[in-house]
Amino acid sequence: MQKVNKACEIAPATRVSNVQEYYFSKKLQEVARMNAAGKNVINLGVGSPDLPPSEQTIETLCQHAHHAGEHGYQPYIGIPELRKGFTDWYHRWYGVELNPQTEILPLIGSKEGVLHVSMAFLNPGDRVLIPNPGYPTYTSVSKLVGAEIVPYNLCEETGWMPDFETLEAMDLTGVKIMWVNYPNMPTGANATMELFEKLVTFGLKHGIIICNDNPYSFILNDQPLSILSVPGAREICIEMNSMSKSHNMPGWRIAMLATNARFIHWILKVKSNVDSGQFKPMQYAAAEALNAPKEWYESMNRVYAQRRRLAGKIMKALGCRYDEAQVGMFLWGRVPDHTGNAEAVADRILYNANVFITPGFIFGDQGEKYIRISLCCPEETLKEALRRVVMLQN
Repeated sequence: MQKVNKACEIAPATRVSNVQEYYFSKKLQEVARMNAAGKNVINLGVGSPDLPPSEQTIETLCQHAHHAGEHGYQPYIGIPELRKGFTDWYHRWYGVELNPQTEILPLIGSKEGVLHVSMAFLNPGDRVLIPNPGYPTYTSVSKLVGAEIVPYNLCEETGWMPDFETLEAMDLTGVKIMWVNYPNMPTGANATMELFEKLVTFGLKHGIIICNDNPYSFILNDQPLSILSVPGAREICIEMNSMSKSHNMPGWRIAMLATNARFIHWILKVKSNVDSGQFKPMQYAAAEALNAPKEWYESMNRVYAQRRRLAGKIMKALGCRYDEAQVGMFLWGRVPDHTGNAEAVADRILYNANVFITPGFIFGDQGEKYIRISLCCPEETLKEALRRVVMLQN
């Protein structure tokens, strides 16, 4: 008797059907195929810093990696030196006092932190306020845990800030978390204390956890701010921070979150069942990186400032307008109305000039008329991208 092969009947979990493969995962495969065909595509899409961490950071990693006893499993809460490093960093730059034992939790990247927070607080059917435009992971992770997405629009006319009158008029029943991201990605809108105070008041009033994703506060920004500096914020706020952008360590996957001890306890229940800690020499090196003086950040920003000027020239060559007050490691610009949507503009530049830029639609429909240029490549590469775009436009 012939046996029936049941493998063809296997289906993925429903949660997999509810999300799409990450845009950059698919698009970078296409770029790789173009490069394999000899196209030499310039990638201005992804925000992966191309500069190295400080020399002291790398030296600390190497020194500790030679120690035989530092290659085993590590504490789920990180080593004391790293927790203290984060708390000292927050005190020095944000004026925020944190308890390194109970109010800091190191993460293997803040992207992973979005998942940990969502799993710790959201039940299927709970609702989540998500910015539009905003980081796509807020939406995809919320869907993975079975939450309902409640988008709130950010508009150029209001400086890409939440409209609290509109929020107050919405049905907030069942809303558990509000994701915010200031300094903002993708728009470059900077944080303000007024904004953070309004967010804390809103969260406390409605019992909504305010999660601020804060990895860009040191890039082309003279005044780093933390939502946790607002009185009462720790009762209702979680702030995530990352060393990927601020310290040129994206591949190291070192980040943290800070909040009250009760929230930390719940999030740790999730995290301790997902990972087994971070490589100890990397934690020592990260603690060293957090000691960087003001001059180190300034030297990085001098590089980004020059790159930003070139990115601005690319925007202008495309007829795009943008806000000069943006901060962070991207430039966000509105495409001319007559050119169609941003995806069409980005594809035309990719296929005809071999330059990859990010179309804003991937961040939500409020981004459909915008493009984003990354500053994470050398000046000479940006100059070549500018030359190609100018030639295309002519």
